[in-house]
Amino acid sequence: MEFYVNHPLLFILAGILVAVVLAQSVYFLVKAMKRSKALGMDQVKIRKTIRTAALFTIAPAVAIVISVIALSKSLGLPLPWLRLSVVGSLSYETIAAENAVSAMDLTLGKISSLTAQQYVNISLVMTLSILVGIWLVPVIGKKLQNGMSNLEHRDAEWAEILNNAMFIGMIAAFLGYVFCDFSRLWIPSEEYSSTSGLIPVCVMAVSAVLMALCGLAMKKFKWKWVNDYALPISLVLGMAAAIPITAWLS
Repeated sequence: MEFYVNHPLLFILAGILVAVVLAQSVYFLVKAMKRSKALGMDQVKIRKTIRTAALFTIAPAVAIVISVIALSKSLGLPLPWLRLSVVGSLSYETIAAENAVSAMDLTLGKISSLTAQQYVNISLVMTLSILVGIWLVPVIGKKLQNGMSNLEHRDAEWAEILNNAMFIGMIAAFLGYVFCDFSRLWIPSEEYSSTSGLIPVCVMAVSAVLMALCGLAMKKFKWKWVNDYALPISLVLGMAAAIPITAWLS
């Protein structure tokens, strides 16, 4: 049987796993509603909370759909659909996929076809890497939380500084990925133009400006709803800006 990244069998396998996750969500929702009735909670408020939560999941869903489309060019639809429907994010999935692809002397976004072995390799890298966070939390999560709580009780200021430092460190790791192609400005290449390394930097700058504008809109006009849509707005418009930026710098 010939392999290709959008084979119907892959859609079936991914669909089964996504259906299991959806079934779990429905199961716990039903159990929670039954439990709320047993506790005598206000069912009007419960239903309102469910409707509000359902409404505000639309915004993150837009970002997820865009992420699936972005990765589907090289990896097909089933794998990105599965990864981003269960556990994953565009930033992580892209980096993991590109690391796996580059190890096979390929370029993400410029892949015409993949063999079954290459597809399996990419899938394993994307899946096994993110599993570290799943098993690491129950192993060290409680100790880490207790340590942070003790530090906060001893010195709340240093606890806040440490939290902010860890968050900045995480952001810095992704920033390094954005700036990693800056060397093309000084090292000539036949495959890429010298200014192509500026493309991700400019796209990031556009997204950052849009996010800042969303923050200003929330502060000035008291538009609280923007808080839930700031991410997809900056993501969608940032990706749209990548088209003219690429045409300009390539």
